[in-house]
Amino acid sequence: MSGEPWHAQTATPQDEHGIPYQDAERLADCLAELGVPTTLHAGYGLALVWVRVGLVVWCDGEKYWWRAGWDEGSRHVVYAWHPATEPARAARRIALRFPGGPCDDRPGRGAAQDGSAC
Repeated sequence: MSGEPWHAQTATPQDEHGIPYQDAERLADCLAELGVPTTLHAGYGLALVWVRVGLVVWCDGEKYWWRAGWDEGSRHVVYAWHPATEPARAARRIALRFPGGPCDDRPGRGAAQDGSAC
């Protein structure tokens, strides 16, 4: 491997020049620095950063948002979001949702226990 962050990309040439895709690339690079592999997809004015099954981050050029849980009372999905101007901070929040990832703070898991940026 060349030492560059890894993430797969699938987008048409016109999608790759849009702001949502560029913001998604920045997020994917930050996640890669945390050891979280991603796949990028773009189209219809949005970009998606696929992290794992059940964890997809959408980007519209202004914010990132992802499914954070389920509200049993209202029976609706709960979403978290973060401004697209802060991809590194968003990546840390998303990495917390990646089981076994670098920010997994369960005993014996991840790097969060040893003073990482997570």
